[in-house]
Amino acid sequence: MTLPKATELPIGAVITQPGSTRRNLTAGWRTLKPVIHDDRCIRCQLCWLYCPEGTIAEIKGVFKVGNKTYDVKYEVIYDYCKGCGICANECPTKAIEMVPEP
Repeated sequence: MTLPKATELPIGAVITQPGSTRRNLTAGWRTLKPVIHDDRCIRCQLCWLYCPEGTIAEIKGVFKVGNKTYDVKYEVIYDYCKGCGICANECPTKAIEMVPEP
């Protein structure tokens, strides 16, 4: 019996692409959820970049926050967020707070 090479294996849980869990609702096991505070966000994109599941959406438009206007904001897609907290850990201004899930 010969075993298949790694390149011949079907895509599985270990070799999936980032964001692939957005095919299934995965928020059921989350105990903490990230909340983005727009007034502290500097739009550095680190939360969006580091999210392993691709659950931070970059929304384009015109957004007024206090006396500043931005052309982008970030929102968490809670249906797919697992609450790992990587986004909050990487945020340089601590604009993301992990709060208990109700």
